[in-house]
Amino acid sequence: MDEEQPHVVVNPPGEDGGRTVRIGDDIPGRAFSLGDVIEFLRRAGWMDEESWPPIDWRGGGPEVWSAEPPTSS
Repeated sequence: MDEEQPHVVVNPPGEDGGRTVRIGDDIPGRAFSLGDVIEFLRRAGWMDEESWPPIDWRGGGPEVWSAEPPTSS
């Protein structure tokens, strides 16, 4: 793998809760859980968390998988 790491973006969830993932110029698919994001990174060559490129979580972090805004208590 070359030294320059790609920019990883996880876009806000859509109506179905899926989030489009971009790794560099590639869009490996839509994630419906953190496990899906991890699988996309694994398939791109990053086997463990210590080697992952930075992830830009848009519209909420890895705990957000719904298009609805969180409710306040």
